[in-house]
Amino acid sequence: MYNLQDHGEQEDIRQLKTALQFGAGNIGRGFTGQLFSESGLEVVFVDVAPEIVEKLNELHQYSITVASEPEETIPIRNVRAVNGRDIEAVAQEVVACEVAATAVGVNVLSSIAAPIARGLTLRRNARPDGTLNIIVCENMQDAAGTLKSLVSNSLDRATAKWVDERIGFTQAVVGRMVPVRTGEERLLDPLGIRVEAYKKLPVDADALRGELPDIVGVQPRANFQAYVDSKLYAHNAGHAASAYFGARRGFKFIWECMEDAQVHSLTRAVMEETGQALVKRYGLDSEEHQAHIEDLLSRFGNRKLADTVARVGADPVRKLGRDDRLVGGALFCLEQGVEPVYVAKAVAAGLEFCEPGDPSAVRIQSLIREAGVRRAFEEICGVAADSPLGKLVLDNIKSQ
Repeated sequence: MYNLQDHGEQEDIRQLKTALQFGAGNIGRGFTGQLFSESGLEVVFVDVAPEIVEKLNELHQYSITVASEPEETIPIRNVRAVNGRDIEAVAQEVVACEVAATAVGVNVLSSIAAPIARGLTLRRNARPDGTLNIIVCENMQDAAGTLKSLVSNSLDRATAKWVDERIGFTQAVVGRMVPVRTGEERLLDPLGIRVEAYKKLPVDADALRGELPDIVGVQPRANFQAYVDSKLYAHNAGHAASAYFGARRGFKFIWECMEDAQVHSLTRAVMEETGQALVKRYGLDSEEHQAHIEDLLSRFGNRKLADTVARVGADPVRKLGRDDRLVGGALFCLEQGVEPVYVAKAVAAGLEFCEPGDPSAVRIQSLIREAGVRRAFEEICGVAADSPLGKLVLDNIKSQ
């Protein structure tokens, strides 16, 4: 533990139970770190960026700025960090913690599996009758199942059985928007994060093991796939649509898109189409879901967030994939008997998204020039050009 003499405002964190947070990035510091700290837990971050680890261990606190009117700055106290490359140090934190969470990005899940597996092996010996829940805050379908499989593959049979019985890998739906900070912001405050006020975190109740500590904002929910699909096909799809429609009109910020009548109307129409499908598939209350759409549109338009079209539209190869927010949303609509007219328009706008600094966008534009838009659509979106969805999308491509 650190020397408390220079941190008089801190609690003696040696008396606090710990929350282990894999990933000290936008979501780790800007969302779950806040929830854990406000719940009276010491937050132990695991990260591989030495400057972040060192700064957290130097200051033992950081600030988040809530993009509201007026803005609010909230200190997040009782924090420290360990280097993610130090497997044994991370494993000891896995043994000691009361709850854990991941927010590392789907491509990094395999890298954290080994220290988690090592920690759970030690935990089985140290706390055999206890339970632990790992909240998986990753933007992919069944990220929790993926992480559990990666961890289990590194365990012996007896430990894997114990993990299945005692360790919950529970999927979360992250709804808070946290824009990427500018270089100037990082220089002024290396640890600071700007976030929106929204701080609800639904988690899969059926995947939990034992008692989850009482954590601010964390909401165990049954029928969890409805929350997962709503996040993807309402929130993510609408956000991406606003960026792609806005890019066509030359806007830089998402709030500009939301203040433009045409983009706002198109984005709403996309979300209402996927909303019809979600209501049909999961029996959602249509009025409640419409209120959710209105809330999202309002949040997208938050000027204080200063979120950019370039960031929200970034990596269109992934975001236009067959199982992702827009193409996946369109196919989901078709499965539920809803014609995705406006979702198809958003896919078309996404194929036209041209951001010179985005390698993914550059790749799509190069493919369109070299192979034509039909071939590009099929390769990027994984859908036949002569399918019902293909025809809807290609009819809206301006560059044909």
